Amino acid sequence: MKKIVTLIAVTLWCVFGASAEVRLPKILSSHMVLQRDRPMHFWGWADPDENVTITLDGQSAQSVADKLGKWSLYLLAHPAGGPFTIDVKGSNDLTIEDVMIGDVWFASGQSNMEMPLKGFSGAPIQNSAVEIQNANQPKLRLLRIRTRASDFPLSDYQDTWTMCTPETAADFSAVAYFFGRAISEKENVTVGLIDSTWGGTPAEAWTSFQGLTADASLMPVFSAWGEMMDEQTDAELARAADKRADEAAERAHEPKPVHAWRPVPASWGPAALYNGMVAPAIGFGIKGAIWYQGESNAGAERAPIYDKVFGAMITDWRRHWQEGNFPFLFVQIANFKASPADLWPTVRDAQRRTLSLANTGMAVTIDIGNPTNIHPADKQSVGERLALAARSIAYGEKVEFSGPLFRHAGRNGHDMQVWFDHAEGLTAKGGGAPEGFEVAGADRKYQPATAKLDGDSVIVSSPGVMQPKYVRYGWKDVPIVNLYNSAGLPASPFSSEELLPGVN
Repeated sequence: MKKIVTLIAVTLWCVFGASAEVRLPKILSSHMVLQRDRPMHFWGWADPDENVTITLDGQSAQSVADKLGKWSLYLLAHPAGGPFTIDVKGSNDLTIEDVMIGDVWFASGQSNMEMPLKGFSGAPIQNSAVEIQNANQPKLRLLRIRTRASDFPLSDYQDTWTMCTPETAADFSAVAYFFGRAISEKENVTVGLIDSTWGGTPAEAWTSFQGLTADASLMPVFSAWGEMMDEQTDAELARAADKRADEAAERAHEPKPVHAWRPVPASWGPAALYNGMVAPAIGFGIKGAIWYQGESNAGAERAPIYDKVFGAMITDWRRHWQEGNFPFLFVQIANFKASPADLWPTVRDAQRRTLSLANTGMAVTIDIGNPTNIHPADKQSVGERLALAARSIAYGEKVEFSGPLFRHAGRNGHDMQVWFDHAEGLTAKGGGAPEGFEVAGADRKYQPATAKLDGDSVIVSSPGVMQPKYVRYGWKDVPIVNLYNSAGLPASPFSSEELLPGVN
């Protein structure tokens, strides 16, 4: 026991030094944005029992570090404004400069949220050069988090806030940038954007262990992770073979061969990215979160429980942040010709069903994807549709923010009648009849159906299904669909089945 106590003492000495100075996490740094109109949280480390005082705009508060050297305090809520200087006093003095008070949004997910304004190799952003040239945005502040997985929740990031310039925006999430730009212009406040993203990652990696283990129905997450680990010996051999092939091509002055995509094992571990890339932000006030992910959960073993995993992740973040049901806005995955083994329509419907959670909103992108590129170029429309959802859900503006959403379906003779929410001005874009509908009887064998508009509903029928029970829309990787509302927003794909297809 003595050895353990000594080891802990030595570790703390190494971390904080023989005489620890007051230290703040890097998320509390110059150029940051603090969330307006709610208590502002400050925390950090110092010597045990050391007094720490924070002063901002004439307001001060004091805290005393505990036996582990941790301290925490709050300043009263403050309206939007700035720039301010924050003074931190303890055994040493710190100054945080150019601090704005406005709205903070946490942007996360996989590669389509990660995709920077300059684009990826082989996947450009629409009008990228012009967008970067015009990226001097003084009302935006950016915090780009480096990718990091961890077995336990980390207490700090490696990164600090920056101004939004062409240089910093070029490497920042394009979706988050377009979203933040739209919000700052509409709200006339400074918007802080936190880009915490990692391409090719599943939702369970972004959920804490508490969130994953609170529901026994999520145990398949750990089973899938175990199978992935069992396959790592072969995966490492395949990576080594890829590397040899690349080196051979380089020696021969030939183009490198195209290899199959392989996940980074560390980034797929349950809770690994929550621990490394979300946990350090817990406690920092936010207005809400925006999310773009789902492609990595489209495999046959993960897609059927994605609605449970995704819902658990949202609930988990809200529980940890302790800011109530903050707005959580997400992107439904776009149209893309995926592997036959993947279940993209199932994931889309899981995302739609997640709207049952309070203060959630979904940007449908079934009409702006690229069937041959998993990274569509039109990130402007994605950011703008997310901003529409924010304007309604987070800011209370009376604005239509969603395309038609399935509400209910009922049998009417040999027809199925489908009602929608957000259906004002329901229309088939381009004229003609609505496309993309299918119906099925109790056997769930779907047949293509004809459809016609009837107010805020659609009547669907098929001569091959005389006793229809179920109806679905856009149930393909790349469906041909044309149902919109008068706001010009597309209807979400859906299935009327009580459970997600494939779930018993």
